[in-house]
Amino acid sequence: MAEVVLAAEVGRPLGSRAVRRLRREGKIPGVIYGHGTDPVPVAVVARELRAALNTEAGANQLLSLDTGSGTFLTIAREMQRHPVAQTVTHIDFVIVRRDEVISADVPITLVGEALEVQHGDGLVEQQMFTLPIRALPGAIPTVLEVDISALTIGGQVRVSDISLPEGVTTEVDVESAIAIGQPPRVVTAEGEGAEGEGEEGAAGETAEPTGEASDSTGGEG
Repeated sequence: MAEVVLAAEVGRPLGSRAVRRLRREGKIPGVIYGHGTDPVPVAVVARELRAALNTEAGANQLLSLDTGSGTFLTIAREMQRHPVAQTVTHIDFVIVRRDEVISADVPITLVGEALEVQHGDGLVEQQMFTLPIRALPGAIPTVLEVDISALTIGGQVRVSDISLPEGVTTEVDVESAIAIGQPPRVVTAEGEGAEGEGEEGAAGETAEPTGEASDSTGGEG
């Protein structure tokens, strides 16, 4: 995986007021740390960060942060977001090495058509959307595809069905379900009948107090 070069402004002012000013200028505050390096407060241009993380690698994209006096090979981690706008408000850049195995979460995509499930009016229910893996930074896959063509109603596609690339491992139980073939939901006529009786009974209960109220009114008159 090739890294994306991103300019990182060092020596940014600290404090909530300074951070708000940075955001108004279209910049995102962050910090670089890891491998014994003292934390380095930085600021990156929000537009450039979005473009860097909008590649196929997503949040696992390797970022080469250019501080002007040196570069750091990093991966973006611990992104804080605005609770409403969901824009990134702060980001941690973790220093990595190309020859060191690291952890990452990789998206899972279902491919193929579960024809038996569809013909039986069933439903394919995805249980797992990302898989935690360990690999060298340059070997992290952008996505893991899982073929569900052979999935049956009541059957499962498991972690063991994923073909992991060479050098990529996972500690997740291989029997964990990724997708399940759910049977169709059936509404019985008996259930509908019971529902109708409930409505009828409720109407009867409402009508009876109405009659008593009329008798009482007549008595007073």
